[in-house]
Amino acid sequence: MFRWRECVKILPMVNLRTVFMGSPEFARTILQALIGKANLVGVVTQPDRPAGRGKVLTAPPVKVLAEEAGIPIMQPERLRRPEAFDQLAAWQPELIVVAAFGQILRQNVLDLPEYGCINVHASLLPRWRGAAPIQAALLHGDSQTGVTIMKMDAGVDTGDILSQQAEEITENDNAASLTDRLAAAGAELLMTTLPRYLNGTIQPRPQDNTLATYAPMIKKEDGLLDFSEPAKTLVCKVRAYNPWPGTYFQWQGQPIKVLSASSLTPTELQPAQHGTVNGLPIVGTADGALVLREVQPAGKKPMPGGVFLNGARGWLNHDRGAG
Repeated sequence: MFRWRECVKILPMVNLRTVFMGSPEFARTILQALIGKANLVGVVTQPDRPAGRGKVLTAPPVKVLAEEAGIPIMQPERLRRPEAFDQLAAWQPELIVVAAFGQILRQNVLDLPEYGCINVHASLLPRWRGAAPIQAALLHGDSQTGVTIMKMDAGVDTGDILSQQAEEITENDNAASLTDRLAAAGAELLMTTLPRYLNGTIQPRPQDNTLATYAPMIKKEDGLLDFSEPAKTLVCKVRAYNPWPGTYFQWQGQPIKVLSASSLTPTELQPAQHGTVNGLPIVGTADGALVLREVQPAGKKPMPGGVFLNGARGWLNHDRGAG
């Protein structure tokens, strides 16, 4: 469990003029740990974006917290624009802390603070550099991931490592639960790392580039389930893309979201089974079957697979149960 309140009691104040850059809930957790322990002179976050069915203009979680704390905020569409950089430079940062900001920092920004730009990254670098490291770890069935505190350079997550902490991935984890745990771990690790970095106790160490893997940005269309893939692959996709972009398939002309699933191997399937197992709907795949444990039909609330099956007329007679 995250213990940043305990860190507040025992760690020295970071008196350097500090700017924080980040946007989503993951970054909000990091900012929360810094408030009261760092001299935060400004926050840089993404612009407000339309969200939800009503496309209501919504502020990033980091902005909401910064406003509550009375910290100056800037929301540039592109930090590379001269006017955005000038505003950042006017804050005269001696240290910049970055977590899930969503924009690449150019060299002029990296060179601006005396103590550099320190990033909280949600993987054990050099594994899963890039935009979606948490989803990539789940998608590839990793048993372990973690957080890395690094000093940023001009590459994408290629900077020298200051500290790391591993986190086990459980079979019940999805992107939401793993994000929460890694945010807490990252905040705590940052708070214990910064004082030692600033006093020279920690020396940055280079990454082994030969071990690097990459986690590209996720697109909404990535959530479509392809039943020509093995069942275990699809389970990983369901876990990785919950809550966004979500996974789904088409049935009777309507999308069915899959919120939780498990797999059956070919040997676990009985010849007589068709469309269901133990009261749950299943879908045949290239290797075994996908068990639909929780789904959300179009226009309805999430429901257990068995409840869906009770009202799914034609499921047993439909080829593979999906299409």
